[in-house]
Amino acid sequence: MDKRVLSDLMTEQANRFGEREFVVIGETRLSFAGAVEAASRRASALAGIGIGRGDRVALMVSNRVEFLEVFFACAWLGAIAVPINGASRGLQLQHILGNCGAKLLVIEDSLADCLGTIDLQASALAKIWVVGDVAAVPHGGAIAMPEAGGLREAAASTAGDLAAIIYTSGTTGPSKGVCCPHGQLYWWGANTADILGVTQSDRLYTSLPLFHVNALNTVYQALITGATVIVGQRFSASGFLPAMIEHRATVTYLLGAMVPILLSRPASDLDRAHFLRIALGPGAPARFHGPFHERFGFRLVEGYGSTETNFVIAGQPGEGVTGAMGTLRPGFEAKVVDENDEALPAGEAGELILRADEPFAFSSGYFGMPDKTVEAWRNFWFHTGDRVVRNADGSFRFIDRMKDAIRRRGENISSFEVEQALLAHPAIATVAVFAVRAEMAEDEVMAAIVPATGSVIDPAELIAFCRSRLSYFAIPRFIDIVDSLPVTENGKVRKHALSERGVSAATFDREAHGIAVR
Repeated sequence: MDKRVLSDLMTEQANRFGEREFVVIGETRLSFAGAVEAASRRASALAGIGIGRGDRVALMVSNRVEFLEVFFACAWLGAIAVPINGASRGLQLQHILGNCGAKLLVIEDSLADCLGTIDLQASALAKIWVVGDVAAVPHGGAIAMPEAGGLREAAASTAGDLAAIIYTSGTTGPSKGVCCPHGQLYWWGANTADILGVTQSDRLYTSLPLFHVNALNTVYQALITGATVIVGQRFSASGFLPAMIEHRATVTYLLGAMVPILLSRPASDLDRAHFLRIALGPGAPARFHGPFHERFGFRLVEGYGSTETNFVIAGQPGEGVTGAMGTLRPGFEAKVVDENDEALPAGEAGELILRADEPFAFSSGYFGMPDKTVEAWRNFWFHTGDRVVRNADGSFRFIDRMKDAIRRRGENISSFEVEQALLAHPAIATVAVFAVRAEMAEDEVMAAIVPATGSVIDPAELIAFCRSRLSYFAIPRFIDIVDSLPVTENGKVRKHALSERGVSAATFDREAHGIAVR
């Protein structure tokens, strides 16, 4: 038995904790023993349609127990789960399904409209299981998700076998499927639990989506330690404290933008009526840490990790706020390097590169993209594409992203994919998509557009055009109609110059015009 393998870990913890509460999602509760039974029975249903070792099962399901049951069942069979952002549409979704080659798509009825934006015949899908009303999916291969089958033995797997393929946005091309072996997901959970001091008496609350490694990591933390994980539907500023109080949560998980959003709300008697002792809050600006702790009574822990790596850099709970991400965790190596991978001295900014001591603690590459895998893992180090500084005390400070990516409200957005969607509009000759700073300390999406000769572009109509082609969070907020784009000597668009120029009085702002995208 290898505790790094999900099915082995689940079996071990079921024997140890039995009927102890493991997962709470809405009115549904799964014990440690119940999770093993659900995994086994769902695995039988998957095997009944021919899903076996190495097969990919795509999951487009919100924070529901069915998501976890199918995820666990894939591990039980030796199959590979492919969680997909429920907001994926058009080009991005078409690419993901084509790249992963999933034989089965499990999709929630409320998300099924996305299938109308792609060509299902171009994918390898043989079956579609619908969670909810099957009539919402007008497709010949769609059936209601079958009832769970009989019990079956777990397939033998190793720490290096893939548990999941998690898609993260590309920077100069399509989204890349990060190959996550069992060992990587185990060490994500073990490292995070250690950083946060999680024990079996804790109650972990996450409202982040289960298709992200952050929320999956929270489930692993509970599984490894014997704690209980409560999975909320989505983050709500007004509902945050009531949810913490209702579920008696002791640990929670916040993306950077959530911190100023919570601080912006009026003070109330609920601010200190909870049981929280700590929150993981990577990316929260340092200036907010003190006011947040003073008001709400629990501390934020800073840190750094990515879907390809692990929780490699972390701050210490309760330490003074320095603006740094933290220091390197045991079991990992880090360098700050120049463009030739030569190490830079402390205080000089360069690219952060990483590697792990433990086998399979990092991703094993990008699925079906050997060239991108070699590029990212060159010289046997993972190249993060993030520009950082190593301080004299050994801590690391984030500067900016070197890659052409945009991060908005916790979502990574490929500028390439947004550009491709916009270029499908007949009135657009060329376009550049880039990040500009937002009010809540994260990026907003901006597009500079050169119209086709003789064409006039209505930005509001263009937003409507994007709805069926892009995830809601990727639809540009700001649009500039320009005569030309600044380029380098070799013809590449100088996005840095566009980002620095930013928003002007002539820029169209869809929020100022009251145009909602979800």
